[in-house]
Amino acid sequence: MPDLKELIDLLRDFLHENWLKMATGALLMGVGWFFGRRRARNDWKNKEFLHRLNVSLNVIQPGQPLRIRTLIEKPCSEVFLNAVAVDAVTRAARRTTEQMPLLPLPKEDYWHYLNAVLNEVSEQFAQGQVRREMGLPVTCRHYVMALTCECAGEMRTRKIRAMLVAKEILLKLGDKPPAFEHPTHLTRWETLKTMAREYAARPWQFLEVELCQ
Repeated sequence: MPDLKELIDLLRDFLHENWLKMATGALLMGVGWFFGRRRARNDWKNKEFLHRLNVSLNVIQPGQPLRIRTLIEKPCSEVFLNAVAVDAVTRAARRTTEQMPLLPLPKEDYWHYLNAVLNEVSEQFAQGQVRREMGLPVTCRHYVMALTCECAGEMRTRKIRAMLVAKEILLKLGDKPPAFEHPTHLTRWETLKTMAREYAARPWQFLEVELCQ
């Protein structure tokens, strides 16, 4: 076995031959940490969390205020499972406007992004599908899902949101707004109206979802 002096000599030789690589690696790690921290601070200041996907259920019933309820919230990386897809969705979210909150993704790829979200939603309601297959009583309803990133109004936080609304409600959505649980929900109402128009004009931006429970 090498003695202490030999170990010290080996270590000195290793550092002499590799110090530049080690210094470069440390520098790159430091730069990455610095910019990561700065971006995190800016995101918190602006209340922007575009690395997360929120799946929300939007409920409109006669005589009731618009209800917005979160079903799922996860990092985008756990939903789209591909760094290129995550980057594409995030970049698209940054290009949404007050007038158009739907993500501007390529038509030929849109289904793949929506289907990735559908897999997450379907997992939450898998028991209903099994109960139906077994002939047990279940309640099913058809929903429409779209990928959005709202930036209008006084939004508390800006996230990528997969919005679910009952298909029958979206198809007959009028111009008269319901009551709101919170004043900021006016933005969601405007988003739903945009969804209704876009569903009629560009249905490829949407995915129909049957949920059973």
